[in-house]
Amino acid sequence: MIYKYETHCHTLPVSKCAKATAEDTVCFYKKLGYDGIFITNHFLDGNINPDVRGMPYSEQIDYYFADFEEGVRVGAQVGIKVFPGVELSCKGTDFLIYGLEKEWYRKHPEILEMEKREELAFLMEAGAFVVQAHPYREAHYIDHIRLFPRSVHGVEVVNSSQAPEANKMAAVYAKQYSLLETYGSDNHWGSQVFAKLREKGYRPVIAGMSSKMELCSVEDFIRQVKTRQMKLFFQGES
Repeated sequence: MIYKYETHCHTLPVSKCAKATAEDTVCFYKKLGYDGIFITNHFLDGNINPDVRGMPYSEQIDYYFADFEEGVRVGAQVGIKVFPGVELSCKGTDFLIYGLEKEWYRKHPEILEMEKREELAFLMEAGAFVVQAHPYREAHYIDHIRLFPRSVHGVEVVNSSQAPEANKMAAVYAKQYSLLETYGSDNHWGSQVFAKLREKGYRPVIAGMSSKMELCSVEDFIRQVKTRQMKLFFQGES
């Protein structure tokens, strides 16, 4: 049996740029036959909903993890696992963080004051698995591409919301620095993802990672990636 997982998606209201709720997103992946998803919303240093600004740090963390907790609730009802993740940002350069829980972030407000390399090292020392997301993404708000090969475990080499040339360059980056590879869709649109990909001029498919072993925890996912047991797959509209 093959188990399918989404490693990178966003939900509203936490991610300002997201267009679908946690409930819509979880139910969408369940209908596609996925076995689990990681909700990786933009963290406090990125494109988070501005409503959170000005709250005490502890309340910001509660707000941030609310979509994930709603995803867990819905997932338990419909029969799909929902795992926590975080997407950190640095001037348009993003990092997917796996393996740290809500209470860890609550205890460490100092991360918001750290330079990004210092913060990534601190996270890794605490047990986080760090992946540079879509490293060759181009956008109006990104003045240049930044690479952090000495500060990450891996690279998202296939992101189905990015242009093919960006993914090809990400694969070269990972290979040349002997970094681990991950794959995901960066889904911001929930059940409308295929329509939005068509609008952007991309093939209407989403990327994910598959495993012969069912993942029961984030630690299972990290072990499977580190031992290169998880594989790329694409899911089409049908």
